[in-house]
Amino acid sequence: MLTFIGLGLHDERSITVEGRDALRAADRAFAEFYTSRLVGADLADLEDYHETTIEVRDRAGVEQDPEPILAAAESGDAAFLTAGDTMVSTTHTDLRLRAEDRGIDTRVIHGVTAQSAASSLTGLQNYRFGKAATLPFPYAHGGDGVPDSVIETIEANRERGLHTIVYLDIKVGTGPRGPDPDHEEYMTADRAAALLADDWADVLGVVVARAGSPDAVVAADRLSALADRSFGDPLHLLVIPGDLHHVEADALAGLADAPADLLS
Repeated sequence: MLTFIGLGLHDERSITVEGRDALRAADRAFAEFYTSRLVGADLADLEDYHETTIEVRDRAGVEQDPEPILAAAESGDAAFLTAGDTMVSTTHTDLRLRAEDRGIDTRVIHGVTAQSAASSLTGLQNYRFGKAATLPFPYAHGGDGVPDSVIETIEANRERGLHTIVYLDIKVGTGPRGPDPDHEEYMTADRAAALLADDWADVLGVVVARAGSPDAVVAADRLSALADRSFGDPLHLLVIPGDLHHVEADALAGLADAPADLLS
């Protein structure tokens, strides 16, 4: 059996009870933290809390050389861990399909995602979100500013009156000069707002910082104004709202201090 377990958003306790029980019962546990991580816990915290050893795999060790994971699942019960949910945004469907092709049973134990948390914290209705986008560091896409694909996604959603979640780039193990095992970098919401403000300076943006933690922050303002603020430690994301239902407008005013002139 290969069990994919979402760890949730913040620390070693953010996992569901079902996920905790499955992890503790596994013969071997693997994890990846290159697509996201728990900002409130490190590997030692996870291992101590769950009383198990966790083998961390880099991107190549998951996508190009998954044999140790598959072999462990073939001979016993293996758990594969990621922050958030293992099959939402951070997807490991390929690994699951490889296991199924070898006759290995699989299951998914879901965790809370940044997408659901963004809706809950901002008061923006989940069914009014359109296609999401990821904003990379400029050096990561080999250009300056914002990739055309991100601009096109936001514009298409705005034309339809839909909200856009903009996930912010994470670089672990790869830096501006290529592979670097010591490199760890997280795009902040103020930097993202500054990049997007080149096209939409007066457009409403909503920052969600450290969703799932005791000190989560939600702030709404013009993108140009958000670019001049600091939102503390990662992880951050940015929402570009579309047309607002009156309840959504009230939520952004009451929960995120959105300026009244941007809510009409």
